[in-house]
Amino acid sequence: MNIKILGPGCARCHQLEKTTREVVRELGIDATIEEVKDMMKIVQYPILTTPGLVINEELVCAGRVPTKAEVTELVTSAQAKEDKTKR
Repeated sequence: MNIKILGPGCARCHQLEKTTREVVRELGIDATIEEVKDMMKIVQYPILTTPGLVINEELVCAGRVPTKAEVTELVTSAQAKEDKTKR
């Protein structure tokens, strides 16, 4: 799984990254988490405000820091989609 945190590196971006890393660790998912701070790369996604959460190249949340429960649901859902395509 490929996860990207979109944003300039503000406190909200760091909080989203921290929460995402916790969720991935707790779920035991093999994931690469990348911070994308380059505005030219960020604008390639349909995002108006940061932070943004991208899972497997799909923007799943933008403009706010989702709760840990929300991140868990988003990661779990993406994992289920991944598993389905592998079958």
